[in-house]
Amino acid sequence: MRSRSRLKNGDEAHVYEYKASTAYSPKNRTGRDCTSRLPLKLLTEILSNICPHACDDNYLSLEESMRDGGCMLCDMRDLAQCALVSRRFLVATQTILYHNVRVDPVHYCEREVDLAAKRKRKSFFERNGEPIDAPKQRVEQFSRTVRDNQSLAIQVEFLKMPYMTRETCIADLARTVSVLPNLKYVDLPDGIYSDDRSCVTLKQELEARCPDIRKMKYLRGAERSFALLSQSRPWQNLEILELSRLEIDPNTLVMVLASFPALHEIRLEELPMIDDTIFRRSYSTSSFPPIAKFSLQNTPGLTASGFEAYLSRPEVREVLTHLTLLDTGLIPSELHRILATAPYLRSLRINRTIDRALSPSSIPPLASRSLETFHFEIESHSTSPHDLQPPSESYYQYLASSILAGNFPSLQSLYALSTSLPALLLPPPAAPFANSSKAPPFGLRQPLMLYTKSIPEHDWYLTVITPPTSTNRRGSATATRPISFYNGSTQLGPQWGDKARDSVIVGNGFGGFLAVPNEDGTRPSSSDGYKHKHSRSKSKNSTGWMG
Repeated sequence: MRSRSRLKNGDEAHVYEYKASTAYSPKNRTGRDCTSRLPLKLLTEILSNICPHACDDNYLSLEESMRDGGCMLCDMRDLAQCALVSRRFLVATQTILYHNVRVDPVHYCEREVDLAAKRKRKSFFERNGEPIDAPKQRVEQFSRTVRDNQSLAIQVEFLKMPYMTRETCIADLARTVSVLPNLKYVDLPDGIYSDDRSCVTLKQELEARCPDIRKMKYLRGAERSFALLSQSRPWQNLEILELSRLEIDPNTLVMVLASFPALHEIRLEELPMIDDTIFRRSYSTSSFPPIAKFSLQNTPGLTASGFEAYLSRPEVREVLTHLTLLDTGLIPSELHRILATAPYLRSLRINRTIDRALSPSSIPPLASRSLETFHFEIESHSTSPHDLQPPSESYYQYLASSILAGNFPSLQSLYALSTSLPALLLPPPAAPFANSSKAPPFGLRQPLMLYTKSIPEHDWYLTVITPPTSTNRRGSATATRPISFYNGSTQLGPQWGDKARDSVIVGNGFGGFLAVPNEDGTRPSSSDGYKHKHSRSKSKNSTGWMG
């Protein structure tokens, strides 16, 4: 474009002005607006597809709720521009924008390159400059907006921001949440979970002004404030509660948990004073509430007897669907007692390190008609080189026999720390002319996604176990590479994809493999294969010469 001051004559300037006015002026279109007939709820649903992350109702932090394949700041900008269309679009757009507010640090697209250069404070003496803290400015602008406009503040239910922003903007965050009465989830600094002095004002604002909080966490140092929850009862709609490294007695724990009527997920980690007494039902005092998702980690005081007492209550059996047991007092040989008393359990995870092998003949098999996802991660303390197999393999043999007996009809995904489990889940092949009616029954009724690895530091290897059919009476186990169907130590992971045959196997130093593409595009073969291939090419050439 040429500047008007540098044009040679007035006619040329007049032509330039006419072209500029006609090229960039929008055309006035007259006609019927079809969107005016749409209900406001339907229009909001259509506009929500522009910014999908604004409709997330999960209680995850900003880092955990990232979406792949898009720039969330650009989506929010495009949705904000839709508010300029009409008044109905403005109402629908504000409902979406202020439902789930995300303060992302950067643009996840090529636009961030230009914006990062513009954010630097440059001067004549300092050409590089210091970059502006964009997330902090966005938090300050959002705080002014909701404090000046109460109609927008009551629409905010989720507020998420980066870790460094919520750690450095504690005062701005306290002023912001003080005007958000319908807030359900907010990313908080770590100091608020341990009653740090710098976060006292922020915690008081949350308890006084945000009664609809759905997720909270208490760490070591917050024993006093946690004990006062049974008296103050600030959040009666609390759904998720996480407790870690708290030194509290069982009676205090039960009294506080019983004061939240909407609680459905509890995570207990490293509570040294907790034992089976928390599950004892007492009519004089409060009882442990029914929980849908129960996670326990490093709680050696909780055993199978306590879980049986807890699951003996009908209101608990009908609610519990997800159970996680990581290094608890429950040993794997007593797991059948838990499965027998939890008829609606859909997901179970157990992780335990054992010393001695299991005798499957002395205990009943595992059985669950409702279990869909099973994490059975059993490790051995130490493996002697003189042992034929580690003690943990006896537990996987016990698991395989339970599955082949048909005790898990709904099982879809299985995770195990054993590379020999795929071979154990395949029954022995039947005779070619044997009667199919006398063949032993196969326990799987649907394909099983089996994930195995030798140690926790490795990646999962996927093997699909399919039940037998009329054409395949034994069933099959497919792997990511057809060379090895059963041994997870030699098969390749899912990251190889369809190019596994065109790659060279190179060790990564951790017991796995890396996919290195071959330069000529062909899979390397042995010397014997090269001779056969060379002989075939020579025969083709000789045939063509003679023909």
